[in-house]
Amino acid sequence: MRAVIQRVSHGSVTVEDKKLGEINHGLVVLLGVDVNDNEEDVSWLAKKIANLRIFRDEKKSMNNSLVNVNGDLMIISQFTLFAKTKKGNRPSFINAAKPPKAINYYNSFCNEIESILRKRVIRGIFGADMTLNIVNEGPVTIQIDSKNKD
Repeated sequence: MRAVIQRVSHGSVTVEDKKLGEINHGLVVLLGVDVNDNEEDVSWLAKKIANLRIFRDEKKSMNNSLVNVNGDLMIISQFTLFAKTKKGNRPSFINAAKPPKAINYYNSFCNEIESILRKRVIRGIFGADMTLNIVNEGPVTIQIDSKNKD
């Protein structure tokens, strides 16, 4: 699994002019599922993101996690995180999981992190043409891949 994580002061997701949800202080996670992902990847990444210390403490150091600050979370599926661009100008998405697997793992990830945070997360609609409004705070943007745990 691959995630692009942005610390935000505000985020919202809209589909066909209907706002699905919005968050304030927290994280927006763009999540891609790889063809070789398994439940271990889901669990590892959910724990990693929930406990990632990228929120400021009273000394303005990044020492607090989403759990510590009781922050909001929005998770958006994004297969384009697995774009291969080495050859030509048209990206290949051969490493992105096909919809049946990707939907299952996306939902599993959302459920796992909800369990860790003990709160509902805002979700996009898998496969929909979504509009995101993200106000990146910091800016802080971090990429994590469950296949590269080093």
